[in-house]
Amino acid sequence: MTVHFDLNSDLGESFGRWTLGDDDAMLGVVTSANVACGFHAGDASTLRRTCARAAEGGVVVGAQVGYRDLAGFGRRFVDMDPIELADDVVYQMGALDGMCRVAGTALRYVKPHGALYNAVVHHTDQARAVVDAVRAYDPGLPVLGLPGSELLRLAEAAGLRAVPEFFVDRGYTPDGTLVRRSEPGAVLHDAAEVAERVRRLLGDGVVRAVDGSTVAVRAESACVHGDSPGAVEMARAVRAAMEGDGVELRAFA
Repeated sequence: MTVHFDLNSDLGESFGRWTLGDDDAMLGVVTSANVACGFHAGDASTLRRTCARAAEGGVVVGAQVGYRDLAGFGRRFVDMDPIELADDVVYQMGALDGMCRVAGTALRYVKPHGALYNAVVHHTDQARAVVDAVRAYDPGLPVLGLPGSELLRLAEAAGLRAVPEFFVDRGYTPDGTLVRRSEPGAVLHDAAEVAERVRRLLGDGVVRAVDGSTVAVRAESACVHGDSPGAVEMARAVRAAMEGDGVELRAFA
Protein backbone atom coordinates (compact mmCIF):
# COMPACT_ATOMS: atom_id res chain seq x y z
CA MET A 1 0.00 0.00 0.00
CA THR A 2 1.36 3.41 -0.97
CA VAL A 3 2.00 5.80 1.91
CA HIS A 4 1.00 9.43 1.37
CA PHE A 5 2.68 12.28 3.22
CA ASP A 6 2.80 16.06 3.03
CA LEU A 7 5.88 18.30 3.06
CA ASN A 8 5.31 21.91 4.12
CA SER A 9 7.42 25.02 4.56
CA ASP A 10 7.04 28.60 5.84
CA LEU A 11 7.12 30.98 2.87
CA GLY A 12 6.24 34.54 1.91
CA GLU A 13 8.30 35.98 4.76
CA SER A 14 10.28 38.60 2.84
CA PHE A 15 9.46 42.24 3.51
CA GLY A 16 10.12 45.18 1.19
CA ARG A 17 13.77 45.10 0.12
CA TRP A 18 14.59 42.43 2.72
CA THR A 19 14.59 38.90 1.28
CA LEU A 20 14.25 35.83 3.47
CA GLY A 21 14.69 32.37 2.00
CA ASP A 22 14.36 31.11 -1.57
CA ASP A 23 10.62 30.75 -2.00
CA ASP A 24 10.76 29.91 -5.71
CA ALA A 25 13.13 26.99 -5.16
CA MET A 26 11.23 25.75 -2.11
CA LEU A 27 7.95 25.79 -4.03
CA GLY A 28 9.52 23.28 -6.40
CA VAL A 29 10.02 20.83 -3.53
CA VAL A 30 7.15 21.10 -1.03
CA THR A 31 3.50 20.17 -1.42
CA SER A 32 2.07 22.76 1.00
CA ALA A 33 3.11 26.37 1.62
CA ASN A 34 2.50 28.05 4.98
CA VAL A 35 2.31 31.61 3.71
CA ALA A 36 2.81 34.55 6.06
CA CYS A 37 -0.12 36.94 6.41
CA GLY A 38 1.63 40.28 7.04
CA PHE A 39 1.60 40.22 10.85
CA HIS A 40 4.87 38.44 11.65
CA ALA A 41 6.35 38.82 8.14
CA GLY A 42 5.49 39.47 4.52
CA ASP A 43 4.17 42.49 2.63
CA ALA A 44 1.27 42.62 0.21
CA SER A 45 3.35 42.17 -2.94
CA THR A 46 5.33 39.31 -1.43
CA LEU A 47 2.18 37.50 -0.36
CA ARG A 48 0.46 37.93 -3.72
CA ARG A 49 3.55 36.77 -5.60
CA THR A 50 4.01 33.75 -3.32
CA CYS A 51 0.39 32.67 -3.75
CA ALA A 52 0.64 33.09 -7.52
CA ARG A 53 3.77 30.99 -7.78
CA ALA A 54 2.31 28.35 -5.49
CA ALA A 55 -0.74 28.17 -7.75
CA GLU A 56 1.47 27.84 -10.83
CA GLY A 57 3.35 24.97 -9.22
CA GLY A 58 0.32 23.14 -7.86
CA VAL A 59 1.35 23.78 -4.26
CA VAL A 60 -1.46 24.09 -1.69
CA VAL A 61 -1.57 27.39 0.25
CA GLY A 62 -2.22 27.69 3.98
CA ALA A 63 -2.42 30.81 6.15
CA GLN A 64 0.39 31.05 8.68
CA VAL A 65 -1.19 33.29 11.28
CA GLY A 66 0.74 34.90 14.10
CA TYR A 67 1.03 37.75 16.56
CA ARG A 68 1.24 41.31 15.24
CA ASP A 69 5.02 41.42 15.73
CA LEU A 70 7.05 42.32 12.64
CA ALA A 71 10.06 43.45 14.65
CA GLY A 72 10.24 40.17 16.54
CA PHE A 73 9.30 37.99 13.56
CA GLY A 74 6.38 36.71 15.61
CA ARG A 75 8.68 34.80 17.94
CA ARG A 76 7.76 36.74 21.09
CA PHE A 77 4.76 35.70 23.15
CA VAL A 78 1.98 38.29 23.34
CA ASP A 79 -0.51 38.06 26.21
CA MET A 80 -3.60 38.95 24.17
CA ASP A 81 -7.27 39.09 24.96
CA PRO A 82 -8.69 35.94 23.29
CA ILE A 83 -11.36 37.91 21.42
CA GLU A 84 -8.75 40.27 19.98
CA LEU A 85 -6.55 37.33 19.04
CA ALA A 86 -9.44 35.62 17.26
CA ASP A 87 -10.15 38.85 15.37
CA ASP A 88 -6.50 39.13 14.34
CA VAL A 89 -6.55 35.54 13.06
CA VAL A 90 -9.71 36.19 11.03
CA TYR A 91 -8.11 39.35 9.63
CA GLN A 92 -5.02 37.43 8.51
CA MET A 93 -6.98 34.60 6.94
CA GLY A 94 -9.10 37.09 5.03
CA ALA A 95 -6.06 38.95 3.73
CA LEU A 96 -4.32 35.84 2.46
CA ASP A 97 -7.57 34.43 1.09
CA GLY A 98 -7.84 37.56 -1.05
CA MET A 99 -4.33 37.04 -2.40
CA CYS A 100 -5.19 33.41 -3.16
CA ARG A 101 -8.30 34.39 -5.08
CA VAL A 102 -6.53 36.82 -7.41
CA ALA A 103 -3.82 34.20 -7.93
CA GLY A 104 -6.37 31.62 -9.05
CA THR A 105 -6.09 29.39 -6.00
CA ALA A 106 -7.77 29.12 -2.60
CA LEU A 107 -6.87 29.15 1.07
CA ARG A 108 -6.79 25.48 2.13
CA TYR A 109 -5.66 25.32 5.78
CA VAL A 110 -4.39 27.33 8.77
CA LYS A 111 -1.20 27.01 10.83
CA PRO A 112 -0.05 29.27 13.68
CA HIS A 113 3.44 30.75 13.47
CA GLY A 114 6.31 31.06 15.92
CA ALA A 115 5.43 32.07 19.45
CA LEU A 116 1.72 31.62 18.80
CA TYR A 117 2.39 28.06 17.57
CA ASN A 118 4.26 27.29 20.78
CA ALA A 119 1.71 29.07 22.97
CA VAL A 120 -1.27 27.09 21.70
CA VAL A 121 0.43 23.83 22.63
CA HIS A 122 -0.58 24.51 26.26
CA HIS A 123 -2.36 27.91 26.37
CA THR A 124 -6.02 26.89 26.27
CA ASP A 125 -7.48 30.39 25.86
CA GLN A 126 -5.26 31.28 22.92
CA ALA A 127 -5.74 27.86 21.34
CA ARG A 128 -9.51 28.29 21.61
CA ALA A 129 -9.22 31.78 20.06
CA VAL A 130 -7.47 30.36 17.00
CA VAL A 131 -10.00 27.54 16.70
CA ASP A 132 -12.93 29.94 17.10
CA ALA A 133 -11.50 32.16 14.37
CA VAL A 134 -11.08 29.30 11.91
CA ARG A 135 -14.52 27.89 12.63
CA ALA A 136 -16.11 31.32 12.17
CA TYR A 137 -14.27 32.01 8.91
CA ASP A 138 -14.52 28.58 7.28
CA PRO A 139 -15.14 25.38 9.29
CA GLY A 140 -13.89 23.39 6.31
CA LEU A 141 -10.31 24.58 6.81
CA PRO A 142 -7.98 22.06 8.51
CA VAL A 143 -5.73 23.24 11.34
CA LEU A 144 -2.06 22.20 11.29
CA GLY A 145 -0.26 21.93 14.63
CA LEU A 146 1.87 19.99 17.10
CA PRO A 147 0.64 16.50 18.05
CA GLY A 148 -0.93 16.49 21.51
CA SER A 149 -1.41 20.25 21.56
CA GLU A 150 -4.40 22.10 22.97
CA LEU A 151 -4.86 23.57 19.51
CA LEU A 152 -5.46 20.22 17.85
CA ARG A 153 -7.52 18.92 20.77
CA LEU A 154 -9.87 21.89 20.64
CA ALA A 155 -9.95 21.91 16.84
CA GLU A 156 -11.11 18.31 16.78
CA ALA A 157 -13.68 18.99 19.51
CA ALA A 158 -15.02 21.88 17.41
CA GLY A 159 -15.47 19.65 14.37
CA LEU A 160 -12.42 20.93 12.49
CA ARG A 161 -9.90 18.62 10.87
CA ALA A 162 -6.85 18.53 13.17
CA VAL A 163 -3.64 17.69 11.32
CA PRO A 164 -0.50 16.81 13.34
CA GLU A 165 2.92 17.68 11.94
CA PHE A 166 6.58 16.85 12.46
CA PHE A 167 9.44 19.37 12.30
CA VAL A 168 12.33 17.87 10.39
CA ASP A 169 14.85 20.55 11.37
CA ARG A 170 13.90 21.26 14.99
CA GLY A 171 15.03 19.56 18.19
CA TYR A 172 12.46 17.78 20.36
CA THR A 173 12.21 17.63 24.13
CA PRO A 174 11.45 14.31 25.89
CA ASP A 175 7.78 15.36 26.21
CA GLY A 176 7.38 15.87 22.46
CA THR A 177 7.50 19.67 22.35
CA LEU A 178 10.04 21.76 20.46
CA VAL A 179 13.32 22.83 22.05
CA ARG A 180 13.37 26.60 22.59
CA ARG A 181 15.40 28.37 19.92
CA SER A 182 17.60 29.92 22.61
CA GLU A 183 18.73 26.47 23.79
CA PRO A 184 21.33 24.08 22.32
CA GLY A 185 20.04 21.57 19.80
CA ALA A 186 17.02 23.69 18.85
CA VAL A 187 17.77 23.81 15.11
CA LEU A 188 19.32 21.06 12.99
CA HIS A 189 21.47 21.87 9.94
CA ASP A 190 22.71 18.53 8.56
CA ALA A 191 20.55 17.51 5.59
CA ALA A 192 21.53 13.83 5.78
CA GLU A 193 20.72 13.68 9.50
CA VAL A 194 17.38 15.37 8.95
CA ALA A 195 16.47 13.04 6.08
CA GLU A 196 17.22 10.03 8.26
CA ARG A 197 15.02 11.47 11.05
CA VAL A 198 12.13 11.63 8.63
CA ARG A 199 12.71 8.06 7.46
CA ARG A 200 12.67 6.88 11.06
CA LEU A 201 9.50 8.85 11.75
CA LEU A 202 7.74 7.25 8.79
CA GLY A 203 9.08 3.80 9.54
CA ASP A 204 8.89 3.63 13.33
CA GLY A 205 6.77 6.64 14.35
CA VAL A 206 9.47 8.00 16.66
CA VAL A 207 12.05 10.79 16.87
CA ARG A 208 15.15 11.07 19.01
CA ALA A 209 14.91 13.85 21.59
CA VAL A 210 17.81 16.11 22.61
CA ASP A 211 18.50 14.01 25.70
CA GLY A 212 18.82 10.85 23.61
CA SER A 213 15.44 9.40 24.55
CA THR A 214 12.91 8.22 21.99
CA VAL A 215 9.65 10.11 21.56
CA ALA A 216 6.57 8.79 19.74
CA VAL A 217 5.30 11.28 17.15
CA ARG A 218 2.19 10.93 14.99
CA ALA A 219 2.17 13.16 11.93
CA GLU A 220 0.56 13.65 8.54
CA SER A 221 2.91 16.40 7.41
CA ALA A 222 6.59 17.29 7.79
CA CYS A 223 7.77 20.89 8.06
CA VAL A 224 11.12 22.28 6.94
CA HIS A 225 11.67 25.94 7.81
CA GLY A 226 12.17 28.16 4.78
CA ASP A 227 14.45 30.57 6.68
CA SER A 228 16.90 27.92 7.95
CA PRO A 229 20.42 27.82 6.45
CA GLY A 230 20.46 25.38 3.55
CA ALA A 231 16.69 25.02 3.74
CA VAL A 232 16.18 24.13 0.08
CA GLU A 233 18.91 21.46 0.11
CA MET A 234 17.42 20.06 3.30
CA ALA A 235 13.94 19.93 1.79
CA ARG A 236 15.29 18.19 -1.31
CA ALA A 237 17.10 15.61 0.84
CA VAL A 238 13.94 14.95 2.84
CA ARG A 239 11.84 14.58 -0.29
CA ALA A 240 14.39 12.26 -1.89
CA ALA A 241 14.48 10.10 1.24
CA MET A 242 10.69 9.85 1.31
CA GLU A 243 10.35 9.01 -2.35
CA GLY A 244 13.22 6.54 -2.08
CA ASP A 245 11.20 4.67 0.53
CA GLY A 246 8.13 4.60 -1.70
CA VAL A 247 6.29 7.49 -0.04
CA GLU A 248 4.09 9.57 -2.31
CA LEU A 249 4.31 13.30 -1.58
CA ARG A 250 0.81 14.73 -1.51
CA ALA A 251 -0.75 17.76 0.19
CA PHE A 252 -2.99 16.86 3.14
CA ALA A 253 -5.53 19.58 2.29
